[in-house]
This record gives sequence, C-alpha cells and structure tokens, in this order.
Amino acid sequence: MESLDILFIVQLLIAGLLAGALYALLACGLNLVFGVMRIINVAHAELMLIGAYFAYVLYTFFGLHPLISLVIVVPVLFGLGQLMQRLFIERVVGQHELSSLILTYGLSIVLMNLGLAVFSADFKSIPVLQGSIVLGEMITIPITRSTAALVAIVITLMVYLFLKKTRLGKAIRATSEHPKVAEICGIDVVRVRMLTFGLATAMAGAAGVMLSTIYSFSPETGADFILKCFAIIIIGGMGSFSGAFAGGILLGVAEALVAGFFTTQWSEMVAYALLVLVLLIRPTGLRGIAYAR
Repeated sequence: MESLDILFIVQLLIAGLLAGALYALLACGLNLVFGVMRIINVAHAELMLIGAYFAYVLYTFFGLHPLISLVIVVPVLFGLGQLMQRLFIERVVGQHELSSLILTYGLSIVLMNLGLAVFSADFKSIPVLQGSIVLGEMITIPITRSTAALVAIVITLMVYLFLKKTRLGKAIRATSEHPKVAEICGIDVVRVRMLTFGLATAMAGAAGVMLSTIYSFSPETGADFILKCFAIIIIGGMGSFSGAFAGGILLGVAEALVAGFFTTQWSEMVAYALLVLVLLIRPTGLRGIAYAR
C-alpha cells in the first residue's frame, strides 16, 4: 500500500512539473516586461492565444505540425511585440503603472473580441502527439504534456542564457536596473525596450503553440492564465526571471497535488492561496524584487 501511495505522489509530481514548465515560460515573459519597463501587461495571455490560434490555422489549413510551426510563430510574434511596443506601450513607459494597466487591459479586450469575431467562441485544439510513456506499472507520462514541457524549458533556458551571456542581454539587464545610467553609457534604451517586449511576446506565442496541443482554448481562455501569471510573478518576485520560473514550477506542482488528493475545483484556488501565503511570509516574493537573477 505504501509503494502505491509513493507511486501516486510521484505521478502527481510529474504532472505538476509538466504543467509548471508551461506556466513558467508564460510567466517569465510577463516578468521580463515588468523587470525592464515596469509595465503591467494584462494582454500577455491574449498574445499567448494569438500563438495558439496561429498554430491552429497552420495545422488546419496547411497540415503543419505545431513543433514545426514554432519556427514561424515565434519570429512573427516577436515582430508583433516590437510593433505593439512602438505603437502603444512606449507611450506609457515611465508613467504611473495604472496607465499601463489601463492600456494593456484595453488591448486585451480588443484582441479577445477580434478572436471572437474571427474564430467565434467555440473551443479549438490541435490533436497531435497522443499517447503516453509508461514507466513501470503505475507511472504514465503523457507525450503531449512532456513535449510541451521540454520545449518550454528549452526556450526559457535559452532566453535566460541570452540575458546572462550576450552583450544585448546585458544591455537589457542594465536597462532594467538603472535605465538612466544605461542611457548615459550609450545603450539605446528605446531599442532595448522594443527588443524586450518582442522577446516576451515571442515567449507567450511559443507557450500558446504548446498550449494548443494540450488544452482546448477559445478567445476567452486568457483570463484564467493571466490571473495565474500575476500570482506566479508575485510569488516568485516582481521583476525576477528566475523567480518567475520557480513560481511557475511551484504552482504547477501545488495544483497537481491538491487536485490529486482533493478535487480539481480546490486546485483552482491554489494560486491565490500561495499568493496570500507568500505575501504574508515574504512580501517581496521568493527571489525578491530584482531582474534576471
């Protein structure tokens, strides 16, 4: 009986890690924008859904596998993010955070209604990578979720190494920490902000592509994900890239354990329970208010 209980817990942990990796990819992009520009991007989940619908169109009309469509979706979303930054976001950089909140909320409403007009409220999904990998007698790993988690981890790690090791990544970090000093040192902070928002949008698009293979989605799906993302970045630490990753993994595991031992309805409350707990114990989050640590 004890061995069965242990296997059950291991199964839940695996499920939580797989879900948490996707949460982490999405939340790291959101925290990247906040860390560099102090912008609260409420439209981040809608940008994720653009990636999901883009992958759906490529699969439905051209038969393109989602893993291959990443090669198209990520650059296109990167360009879209830079365009949005140039046209809209740059106008509220440096202003009160409420300004960015109102602006991006408006963008999220516009994007959601465009999605409803084009795709309707019907749920869509991409049925690929079906089946599971069986380990022993009790442990099963869904191929779809494990592939999505692997892609999410690889992309998140690549972005982290880019921020840490490259000259442009260091310019992003410098702009995050001291934008005025960075500008005095010759860094084009406007270009850096465009690159940052484009990078975050591309991460959201990649998360959307992988989400489309796991969940059914509609233009209104973004609300649940953006709330979880805000909980994750507060839990991990506002502005901390590694904190967002840790917060995403923590939330995924906690949700899986609660769903396994109680019900899925209870698991929906986990993000907010963790949020309250962290704010009471460590208000700055797991990694404090910092960037790319």
